Amino acid sequence: MPTIEHKLNITEEEVPEHIRRLAEEQGECPSSKDKIIEQFRSYILEHNDCQPHRNDAKHLEKFLRARYWKIENSYRLLCSYYKFREHNKSYYEKVRPLELRHIGQSNILTVTPYRDQHGHRILIYRFGLWRPNRVTIDDIFRATIVLQELGSLEPISQIVGGVGIFDLQDLGLEHILHLSPSVAQKMIALLVTSMPIRTSALHIVNQNWVFNAAFKIFKPFLNSAMKEKLYIHGSDMTSLHKHINPEHLPKRYGGLHEDYSYTLWLDMLKEQCSGNGVQKDMEQLGFIFD
Repeated sequence: MPTIEHKLNITEEEVPEHIRRLAEEQGECPSSKDKIIEQFRSYILEHNDCQPHRNDAKHLEKFLRARYWKIENSYRLLCSYYKFREHNKSYYEKVRPLELRHIGQSNILTVTPYRDQHGHRILIYRFGLWRPNRVTIDDIFRATIVLQELGSLEPISQIVGGVGIFDLQDLGLEHILHLSPSVAQKMIALLVTSMPIRTSALHIVNQNWVFNAAFKIFKPFLNSAMKEKLYIHGSDMTSLHKHINPEHLPKRYGGLHEDYSYTLWLDMLKEQCSGNGVQKDMEQLGFIFD
């Protein structure tokens, strides 16, 4: 097993050739890319339904890639993103990502430092470990947004998107009490409708009878496209392996990898990102690093 490094792939030079070919299949054309970005910029100014905090090519390209270079669809995503930010300012403004270490220490969520066979990073939630009296649902959202915003800076992830695993082992009624329709709507917004990074699939594993109650809360907010990307596996990891090769999964899901804490990404953010523009990008969103 090669050494696993927590590192963001933030340069275009890090995009493998097969991912570049995929990008072209999705509508990205190197010779016309700059022209489409300029058309998108003009479209935003003409319609004026939202006011992006920046309109440089690097920022706008995220939204175009997430919606296959379709300007109208990219614009709807852009407006949805800024609407979510406006309605949830406490998830961004004055949030100190480095103070979210308790999320990692609770092992409620993380994202893999490696990628699956399709180039996806894997966002993993283990809601059965969540203790609502110690970790608020708002902090789970803040921690998720930090990961989503960091992931959206990676050209590879902009092109291929990501996948999620919801591990519901030991999910109990004390958790359901905190999963209101409002919480469900925000979670779907983050994973489906309002972030400039696609969720290619959501995998439910180790669910119990409580899942049926939780799913009734989430189901109304899932569109038909997302329902087709939702896979329910139970404890059958061979079913999960049909989608994600075991070589790219933690051991607890029949894979080869150890578990990697959320705190390792915070360490990376503190140690590696102060000089490469990542912290500046995050600070422009309202996050604080000091």
